[in-house]
Amino acid sequence: MTHPYADLGPEAYWKTAVADKGAFGLSGLWTPKFRIRPNDKIVTFGSCFAQHFGKALAARGYSWHNCEPPPPYISDEVARDFGYGVFSVRTGNIYTPAMLLQWLQRAYGEVEERDELWEQDGRWYDPLRPAIEPNGFASEQEVWDARDRSYAALRNAVSDASVFVFTLGLTECWRNRTTGLEYAICPGTAAGQFDEEQHTFMNTSQRMTLRYLENAIRLLRRHNRRLRILLTVSPVPLTATASGQHVLVATQYSKSVLRASAGIVAAENEAVDYFPSFEIITHPIFRGMFFAPNMRSVEPQGVQTVMSHFFADQARVFGAEKAKPAQAAAPETVPVAEEDLRCEEELLNAFAR
Repeated sequence: MTHPYADLGPEAYWKTAVADKGAFGLSGLWTPKFRIRPNDKIVTFGSCFAQHFGKALAARGYSWHNCEPPPPYISDEVARDFGYGVFSVRTGNIYTPAMLLQWLQRAYGEVEERDELWEQDGRWYDPLRPAIEPNGFASEQEVWDARDRSYAALRNAVSDASVFVFTLGLTECWRNRTTGLEYAICPGTAAGQFDEEQHTFMNTSQRMTLRYLENAIRLLRRHNRRLRILLTVSPVPLTATASGQHVLVATQYSKSVLRASAGIVAAENEAVDYFPSFEIITHPIFRGMFFAPNMRSVEPQGVQTVMSHFFADQARVFGAEKAKPAQAAAPETVPVAEEDLRCEEELLNAFAR
């Protein structure tokens, strides 16, 4: 061998791997570290795009694990409106690694609960997930009881799961200056009242994002040593930014930080892998074809393309799996149309002028 490039395969060269193949000839984009079988219990959390991922797995017959099912007396549509079957636990969107860590620390009693709830017109809202009860809770105690049920479900999800899928969505967030509590959305938008002395904007650096992600993964693995973690980054741009930057530039910063952090963690931990759904949707080779006219929402063809690469690369590395029939009757397995996604961040569109 004269030099290291002499024996590289065609996948290592842009011309043979990308330019000659074209958008729909790409293959081998992902070399998975571990096999994911249809009977593995898979739990999904994170940003809006995680909803696509979980439902696509279930539709293929994989065991997407719903750890907090709805009461039996409500319809599928109402259940989704109230945050059931959207993620594996009724957490609502978890956009940042810091918020994932916050959920886990509270579920396992590692930090004290702060008595902060939002009251509006006599109804009570949970600042960790203000959209799960469209009209709010009737009392403070109902909020805490619902939170306790979700904490228990989250602990069960971690202990019972084989694979924990987390989709990173944002670096921007709002927090309480005094307690450090991170909110799902800026107070005063979905519920609550904004207080400039009490509420502060944060746009986490790459260093801090990485630290939050590493701590969350460490906590997950402490409670389930067998757990494998699959990270993805949402390709969906920011709805709005409070950073002072143009929203396009703010989006690129946020996604770059998240992608770098996920890559570092995956490279340093054999139990953690990264799947390139972000690259598949956003890369210039696809010329934006997977985005709706608003250049933000991901079309169903994009989700199908992402998942086709997921299953194809699993089969290429580990051999084809015989998936069991999809659980067609269960509400959590119904494919999610874009207009049915549950995303707190989307509520910010109402304030665009």
